[in-house]
Amino acid sequence: MNNLPDIWVEFYTTHGLVVQDPAMRWVYGNVGGIRFSEMAATDPHQVRAHAAVFGLGHGAAVSVMTPRDKGRRSYGLFFRDDRDFEDAEMEGLLRIMQQLHAGPEDEKSLTNAEVEALKLQSEGLRLKQIAARLGISESAVKARLNNVKRKLGARTQSQAASIAAARRIL
Repeated sequence: MNNLPDIWVEFYTTHGLVVQDPAMRWVYGNVGGIRFSEMAATDPHQVRAHAAVFGLGHGAAVSVMTPRDKGRRSYGLFFRDDRDFEDAEMEGLLRIMQQLHAGPEDEKSLTNAEVEALKLQSEGLRLKQIAARLGISESAVKARLNNVKRKLGARTQSQAASIAAARRIL
């Protein structure tokens, strides 16, 4: 999920700052949470100063990974313009990221039919093509894809595909 200002995302991407960002280096080398102001990492490309220009003056990074994850990691970069994050806020961000990383306790698994419909849609097939390929009606395809969205907690089909890919369902 990305709720950062589009103009910052464009600047960050255009200038290739992901490989220069000390927060990203921290995220991939640590677990837990840290305020940007506490990071010991150098910032020769002034990523943090650039972020401040876009209203992202104070930040925090949270990284979650457990030994059973086999390299799967969840992370979040959080910003505010008015002040540094307080201890209680840092603890809350870590808790939220841990919950998101673990996934819902009552996570419903997708049926093979739902996965098949989602896979075909993610390959670019339209509803009519999916229906023909599976030998079912378009309304049955819609029902399967809507079930996928509901079960994964997605708002859109593309978000459902993204969540399914991240969970290695696709």
